[in-house]
Amino acid sequence: MLPGRMNRHSHQPGAPGRGTPALVRQLLLAVAFITLVTGCAVNPVTGERQLSLVGEDWELEVGETNYAPLRQIQGGDYVTDPELLAYVQEVGQRVADASDRDLPYEFTVLNSSVPNAWALPGGKIAVNRGLLVEMDSEAELAAVLGHEIVHSAARHGASRHSRQMLISGAVMAGALAVGIATRDERYAGVALLGGLIGAELISMRYSRDAEREADLYGIRYMHRAGYNPEAAVHLQETFVRLSEARDPGFLEGLFASHPPSRERVENNRRLVQELGAEGEIGRQRYQDMTARLRELQPAYELHDQGRWALASGDASTALENARKALEQEPREALFHALMGDALATREQFAEAESAYSEALRHDATWFYHHLRRGMVRDELNQLDGARQDLRRSLELIPTAEGHYHLGNVERKAGNRDQAVRHYRTAAQSDSPAGRAARRALGELGAS
Repeated sequence: MLPGRMNRHSHQPGAPGRGTPALVRQLLLAVAFITLVTGCAVNPVTGERQLSLVGEDWELEVGETNYAPLRQIQGGDYVTDPELLAYVQEVGQRVADASDRDLPYEFTVLNSSVPNAWALPGGKIAVNRGLLVEMDSEAELAAVLGHEIVHSAARHGASRHSRQMLISGAVMAGALAVGIATRDERYAGVALLGGLIGAELISMRYSRDAEREADLYGIRYMHRAGYNPEAAVHLQETFVRLSEARDPGFLEGLFASHPPSRERVENNRRLVQELGAEGEIGRQRYQDMTARLRELQPAYELHDQGRWALASGDASTALENARKALEQEPREALFHALMGDALATREQFAEAESAYSEALRHDATWFYHHLRRGMVRDELNQLDGARQDLRRSLELIPTAEGHYHLGNVERKAGNRDQAVRHYRTAAQSDSPAGRAARRALGELGAS
């Protein structure tokens, strides 16, 4: 699973001059006035002034509204090991309790092999399964979570969004529409409907000042929480080495929004000298809590290789990899879903339906399993079951593909008006599913 990438098209207006239209000059003056009157706020972490055109209510709403759907489009929650999730939440809350801002902090682990972590405004934080296997101790985990806590506590997302509003000449946050793209073949044709401001916030690079701030105060937070801050320096040194070696996993994951540098390592080392290298490392506990995840790493590698094989049209290799992965962990829904996808590609729909049902038995929280079982049930003319699955997928995340296939189900069932409604929703997307929906509307004389 690979995290979403943003398609951003920013327009930067030129400086007003003699030939600048009056309307443009008025807009620029209006933006400047709004910035002057409302654009400065106090950074809750540093106490310094910073740009902000949005208030805390916006942060809390964006975090609450976007947290669940962003987890859906980034692989879903990691449910195979509940004890690991509880452990990450425990460490995260311990560091959050040492922060300078009281927010409704939440922490989750995503079922993605990409080494990444991100934070939304309002204290909503996620770390990927793929990053957990790259760390060595609880103190390193505390360093990563502390860094993300600062991004939320210091209002970095709100400040960055405010800058984007000014650059684009827009002063209404509701005008933002976000497109999601991904290299993961499971999302081929699965287009997100509607804008997610949070997707912009977790995919764009932070400024150098924001990254330095997150380093500085994240280390202070982990130190206050009782962890040895030297772990943060060791982790940053590892990240720099991986960055210089151009490790592809990190480049498309954590480093896309959090680029490391030797300057940051030196800054962090000076801070640790000031604070003192005392505190808990927690290596053995971390190794114990992540032992099962590390043991299953070969199975996840088989899964990821199977995904690439399927994307290349090699369903046989994908099927074999799924079977081998399931031998190591029969409770992992991802492996059952890979088997279902390989069988569906070979048009073995009854067997695929069984595989997706197994995936749902182990994880019913991710939209993809519902979507795919609904699609094969449609192929099997199990219309009631297909309708139920597709509706549930849309409740978890609205996609063009979900609406398109639900339109197919209603069309088969003779419910023309409902089919047209779902086709029209899907047709809003410029994706394979959207284009297929527009063709279907033409066939129904409803375009």
